[in-house]
Amino acid sequence: MDFYTASASFLALLLSLSHVTTAAAAPPPQFIFGDSLFENGNNNYLATTARADRHPYGVDFPNRKPTGRFSNGLNLADFICLKLGSDLVLPYLDPSLKGKELLKGANFASSGIGILNDTGLQFGEIIRMPHQLELFQHYKDRVAKIIGLNATNKLVAEGFFSISLGGNDYVNNYYLLPVTVRSLQFSLPAYTDFIISEFEKILAKFYELGARRVLVLSSGPLGCIPMERALRSTNGDCVPVLQQATQLFNDRLTPAIDRLNRRFGAPIYTISGMFPIYMNLYTNPQAFGLGDAKNACCGQGRYNGIGFCTSLSHLCPDRGNNVWWDQFHPTQRAAKIIVDQFFSNSSYVTPISLKDLMKLT
Repeated sequence: MDFYTASASFLALLLSLSHVTTAAAAPPPQFIFGDSLFENGNNNYLATTARADRHPYGVDFPNRKPTGRFSNGLNLADFICLKLGSDLVLPYLDPSLKGKELLKGANFASSGIGILNDTGLQFGEIIRMPHQLELFQHYKDRVAKIIGLNATNKLVAEGFFSISLGGNDYVNNYYLLPVTVRSLQFSLPAYTDFIISEFEKILAKFYELGARRVLVLSSGPLGCIPMERALRSTNGDCVPVLQQATQLFNDRLTPAIDRLNRRFGAPIYTISGMFPIYMNLYTNPQAFGLGDAKNACCGQGRYNGIGFCTSLSHLCPDRGNNVWWDQFHPTQRAAKIIVDQFFSNSSYVTPISLKDLMKLT
């Protein structure tokens, strides 16, 4: 049976059950930051080419309309919200985010950004991390006017923070062209050390702004995304240099998280292991009920990995069969599988499981 035959009903069921996934405690407000793996529509309000507000994005969302998510339906951040029993939160730039909706949290993520401010310059207006953090402070100020400063600090401390960053610093910066400013400036190991040091500074600011539970997404296998295999691989295999970049990033991220937790005297930060989960999906999709790990669902050219996903692109009929939705991003079904693995297999999350992270006060 086609996984998406009853897509609207399936998503409605997920949403209706969202509060059943956790214990009786009130679900935490959700604060979401980073790039296109997490964005749900902020870029719709910006002058940027990095936007997913056109068909066929959202083709499997309940209303079958594009939302700004780089997905055929829900994305990774949405499934994290649902697993924690929380409502899906609105993009911070959405004018309807006001009143009681603010108390559920907000999504500040913006497609195309990276750890570095020179990542994604080709996309135009995007919300880089310093601005995302400024918007979060603005969010806190708005909430304080509704419930007071002390209650706002409590709401933030009890919230769940998720951040996805780093992949664009390679594919849309260091390796964007055969020769780039950053590749002339740094060797790959030195560049990775540099962006990790900058990432550590960003993550420290979350603590300073009141965050006490922070999930950091590690990098998935950049060499296996359809675009990179289409452009750089002669036989369709994952691109070794980008796989190396991914491993370097993830290897250096772990000690950075350890340093932050020691610095603040508590396990505030934990890392989700995107690379091993994604590689399992890529090398053995059948084990997860998927069939195609090579081709994107929406695109053109080799592996549907060339150019943007548009209404003129080839669109696969069964999105529940594919790992990749477009040239970069997972399908809704793959995103759900990935997040399910975060919560069901503690070996993928370190140094503290998500279940234990949520117990912290």
